[in-house]
Amino acid sequence: MLRAGIWILALAAFLALPHGLSFSQQEILVFLVINILLVASYRLLTLTGEWSLGHVVIMGVGAYASALYTKELGIAVPLSMLLGGLTAALVAVVLSFPLFRMKGFYFLIGSFAAGEIIRLLWKRFREPFGGAKGIKGIDPMPDFSVGFYRFDFFEPVSYYYFAGIVVGVCLWVLWRIEKSPVGLTFHAVHWQDKLAEASGVNLRAYRTLAFAIASGFAGISGALLAHYVGTINPNSFDVEVMVFVLTWAIVGGTATFYGPILGCIALTVLNEIVLRELGFEQMRPLIYGAILIASILFLPDGLESLVQKLLRRKAAPAKERVAE
Repeated sequence: MLRAGIWILALAAFLALPHGLSFSQQEILVFLVINILLVASYRLLTLTGEWSLGHVVIMGVGAYASALYTKELGIAVPLSMLLGGLTAALVAVVLSFPLFRMKGFYFLIGSFAAGEIIRLLWKRFREPFGGAKGIKGIDPMPDFSVGFYRFDFFEPVSYYYFAGIVVGVCLWVLWRIEKSPVGLTFHAVHWQDKLAEASGVNLRAYRTLAFAIASGFAGISGALLAHYVGTINPNSFDVEVMVFVLTWAIVGGTATFYGPILGCIALTVLNEIVLRELGFEQMRPLIYGAILIASILFLPDGLESLVQKLLRRKAAPAKERVAE
């Protein structure tokens, strides 16, 4: 009953959150929901012990692919979003052949180089990628009605609900993958790679699988972004955006499923409510860097560790009562 009550409260908060906010704040909510899927998909890759600097570019692959599927081939937007995610996963599989010859720091640098090559290709070719100016006039999500509610996607509230449903389903799938035997094997590849290999686990195959799945969901987040803003360009997926994703993951923590999501929400609130209102938005990279250093020094396990400590403190009196 308690769990059901929590889910009901979460659903009520999700539905009520955009109402009473300004138009710009509602748009921030849309971007926040999309970024939650991006950072959650990134965590799946880190389960195998690999950290990438090309995840945002893979998100861009999904965005470009979905935009081109609708503009050039006339595919319906919902289907093009799924195909964008699939395209991002296939690109990740291709990139895995050179990248997974490397590990650790070398994989990190290799992923950055691969991402920059993809971004340079987008800038170099005006057909079909639009060159440095990117793709404009991307088809929006078509309006439709569900019961008494009409989704008008020129309004951020409708896209917030739509993106929330898509992201919610994707998060559930990611969570189920992590709790499955495949997800447990990802953990083994990270923490006990030699033992896992001796047990018959193909380390490269599982790293590739994690990379492809994470990239597929990142591609869906990119498709959601492309069909909302209506225009994309190579600078939308540069290394500065990737640094923000890394900061969300590290500040939130990656030991739990909700850690990176918590970091994304906390830093988005800090940026959009505190920094923007105080006029310090241009200093965001500096402030994010300071937060990242402070988190590593004073909160190495991320914000999720604070939540775990709070839950343990609440559980302790209950155990004492049971013992009595």
